[in-house]
Amino acid sequence: MPGPTPGPTSGPISGPPSGPPSGPPSGPPSGPTSRPATGPATGAAPRARRRVAVVGVALSECGRVDGPTPYALHAQAARRALADSGLHRSVIDGFASAGLGTLAPVEVAEYLGLRPTWVDSTSVGGSTWEVMAAHAADAIAAGHANAVLLVYGSTARADIKARRRTSNLSFGARGPLQFEVPYGHTLISKYAMAARRHMHEYGTTLEQLASVAVQARANAATNPDAMFRDPITVEDVLGGDMIADPFTKLHCCIRSDGGCAVLLAAEDYVPDTAKAPVWILGAGTSVSHTTMSEWEDFTVSPAAVSGRIAFEQAGLTPADVDLAEIYDAFTYMTLVTLEDLGFCAKGEGGAFVEKGRLLRDGELPVNTDGGGLSACHPGMRGLFLLVEAVRQLRGEAGAGQVIKPGGRLPEVALASGTGGWFCSSGTILLGRG
Repeated sequence: MPGPTPGPTSGPISGPPSGPPSGPPSGPPSGPTSRPATGPATGAAPRARRRVAVVGVALSECGRVDGPTPYALHAQAARRALADSGLHRSVIDGFASAGLGTLAPVEVAEYLGLRPTWVDSTSVGGSTWEVMAAHAADAIAAGHANAVLLVYGSTARADIKARRRTSNLSFGARGPLQFEVPYGHTLISKYAMAARRHMHEYGTTLEQLASVAVQARANAATNPDAMFRDPITVEDVLGGDMIADPFTKLHCCIRSDGGCAVLLAAEDYVPDTAKAPVWILGAGTSVSHTTMSEWEDFTVSPAAVSGRIAFEQAGLTPADVDLAEIYDAFTYMTLVTLEDLGFCAKGEGGAFVEKGRLLRDGELPVNTDGGGLSACHPGMRGLFLLVEAVRQLRGEAGAGQVIKPGGRLPEVALASGTGGWFCSSGTILLGRG
């Protein structure tokens, strides 16, 4: 979906600060200034928990981006998200970033000209951003921060093209991984083994897995930011080059460049925002395993835990969800995550994903921008899930907008990220009301 008009792609998000602030910002010039950015004074009554909203989202340049550095993509996305919110940069007193810099997120914050008093550098793979969003929402609700910026950027594709790096088959051979790497346990093969187990236990077919990729590509067709938009068929997926049995090339995510940013803020700031807020309704996180032999069941992902927590916190059920943005580095991830989140029973994911159910006009629109299988996947895609969910709830998705019966906009969206090889999960429920 088109973002704001591109601006400069490097440097601070709004020019460097005039000097280190003496304390956290108290709010935007025209916004709330009476509420302190830190906890209540000693002896004061406990502060009521505040509601937390997503008030700004944006993409940087995405797809094939050969010029800017990862830092520049961070800056571009952050600047656009701040503009989208309509708030002044001085409200940002929290910052979350992972995957870039020796002292993440300090280096990125410095590049952006920020001096946050609350930071998070949690790094648990693709679910990092949902986990960070959960942390940030808790911090804002408790009064430890007022507005937290989450930002990501990567030039994974451009770096390989320019031979600045090589494509990685595994995450390394230290620690517990040393016992698996000698036997060929690549990252892709771990997902492939899990998919084969699901096929063995429940009769899931290659055609059903392939239909996930076909529907993701169909959703990408109306997304101008998607890297691949031409339609594909189940036969195209099945007939592709084998990567790791049973995954052919189109079962696997693309490799792209790109970045995005999400700004969360306390309810106090909502009256000053440029657009209607999208509220954090519930959040859950979970970790599972690193060593494959410690994974009790290859057909169950940690989303079974993070999803349950998020739904309980929000007081909702899967039936209340209008659309879902799910991490899809591989087709099997979409299928098994849908099961574990409760959209269908265990073992019924294959039948559930058939017959166009995941299409934008289907029963449960999933990965409405085309997902990691077709739109973009710069390395850790979890933050892109939140951006797309927010845009859909705001009605800003253009030709790719989900419209519910009666012409209404969706009310509730889910974003669920997965990290490693089903090692971690973060699930966020978002709503307009």
